[in-house]
Amino acid sequence: MKIGEALEILKMGGTVSRHKWNGPGQFLELQVPDEHSKMTLPYIYINTVQGDRVPWIASQTDILADDWYSPL
Repeated sequence: MKIGEALEILKMGGTVSRHKWNGPGQFLELQVPDEHSKMTLPYIYINTVQGDRVPWIASQTDILADDWYSPL
């Protein structure tokens, strides 16, 4: 699928990944802040192969890719 479809899945609470990413098990999720959050706006983060969670910014390659899928 393309990035637009992947974003819609994130907005519905799902997860997305790319087939061409380097490591298995990496996926994106959308974080919507609540009253206890230090962040005030929603943001996308990546779950890395090592199990870390860090904010994610799409590259041009990610934006133009058509290999997005929902792993869960």
